[in-house]
Amino acid sequence: MPEIKIVTEVAGRICATPVQVGGTVADGDDVVVVEAMKMEIPVPSPANGTITSLLVKVDDVVAEGQAIAIVAS
Repeated sequence: MPEIKIVTEVAGRICATPVQVGGTVADGDDVVVVEAMKMEIPVPSPANGTITSLLVKVDDVVAEGQAIAIVAS
């Protein structure tokens, strides 16, 4: 199974992580939600698969382009 790093396209604060390690996601499912400039921006999964690692937790500050999770498709 290939592993895919999921990255955020915006800098901000993690305000939600609706998935858990070991959980399955479909293409387009929200993996985390980033709060930036008082807006909540979901970060979707790029493929169907299983979350093998969450690299952030709620209230972490992330940079643009930072890896936030790994999904095995």
